[in-house]
Amino acid sequence: MVKTAFVFPGQGSQYVGMGRELFERHRARVEPFYRRAREALGFDLQEVIFSGPEEKLKLTEFAQPAILLDSVIKFELLGRTPDYAAGHSLGEYSALVCAGVFSVEDGLRLVHLRGRFMQEAVPVGQGSMVAILKLDYERVQEICAQTGAEIANYNAPDQIVISGRRDAVLKAKELAEAMRGKGIELAVSAPFHSSLMKPAEERLKPEIERVRFVAPRFPVLSTVSGEPETDPQRLQELLTRQITAQVRWTEYVLRLKSLGVTKCIEVGPGDVLTKLMKRIDRELEALSFAQVMA
Repeated sequence: MVKTAFVFPGQGSQYVGMGRELFERHRARVEPFYRRAREALGFDLQEVIFSGPEEKLKLTEFAQPAILLDSVIKFELLGRTPDYAAGHSLGEYSALVCAGVFSVEDGLRLVHLRGRFMQEAVPVGQGSMVAILKLDYERVQEICAQTGAEIANYNAPDQIVISGRRDAVLKAKELAEAMRGKGIELAVSAPFHSSLMKPAEERLKPEIERVRFVAPRFPVLSTVSGEPETDPQRLQELLTRQITAQVRWTEYVLRLKSLGVTKCIEVGPGDVLTKLMKRIDRELEALSFAQVMA
């Protein structure tokens, strides 16, 4: 029997107009989600998603609830239950909502605050993130040890994102390029998944603790533990430590495979995770939402 995992994308996958076609085709099923978002957040998230402008949608405090909402709607339209779920950073919140751990409203409020707290943790311009290509994890670890940069995302064997103070990250980029790697500075507004995010993590912790968590309908891989979790108290505690945790996406995908998963479906905007999974393990069948619904 085929085991399937749903995987949920993180920030950066958003784009103006995402979900509009689904709204027009499935209005009766989709419209209530946008109404619930408006009531939960106190502003019209649908307007931001459908009309932008792009500069506003890219802001962390809007991008995060926008992606979560898009993912939840697509999960609803798929109409099936996976054996497991995993999310890339923000995507863990989408996975938890879809697994019924907490409500859509609680999820939207949490990630809206998460986005704002992450942006406010470090003054603009002081932090940075760089994608390092063509070097393995151990090499990048060595570079980080020399510079004070930190590994934020282990996205694929040949794509590792580093984060931290801008001077340290740019020095690490120089060293990577000297080793014949390639460094690409990312267009992000803060050094996500680094120790500089500790103030955001501490501010979000009481907000997470105020939300009631219940047992998931299917196991969700935790960003922090890298394991499928089902205990609501443990899921809650792990989530309070997620903002500064390294996103070990390559390891999560291989863990899903070890659990017997042979098919992964990306539930959310775009196909970033679908492409990454094909670079991690070609034996896994990786499909985007658009491919599944075609």
